[in-house]
Amino acid sequence: MWAGIDTHTDTHTIALLDERGRPLGAETFTADPDGYDRLIGMLPGPGRVAAVGVEGTNSFGAALARRLTAAGYEVREVLRPRRSVRRRDGKSDPLDACVLASWRPLCERCFSAV
Repeated sequence: MWAGIDTHTDTHTIALLDERGRPLGAETFTADPDGYDRLIGMLPGPGRVAAVGVEGTNSFGAALARRLTAAGYEVREVLRPRRSVRRRDGKSDPLDACVLASWRPLCERCFSAV
């Protein structure tokens, strides 16, 4: 299973994909300690999630990335898609989170260890 998180100032949206890349669900949480705990509670556990791709581990996603790492998850910084791609495909936090989750198995260069 893979997870991807689209981060913003006030909210973080997580999407889960199965081992074949099929969406399992997406949900948005507040970007605060309570929201981090609820988001982590949605995950099945570090042993069942191959990696969590997080956008903005040096900014909006920094505190969440630290929480995920402390909880035992492998966290990877995911590069944001080019602006032209985002404009073409439309903007949707759940869709963005799915894209972030799907990049891990497809493109190792899109990730850096946190």
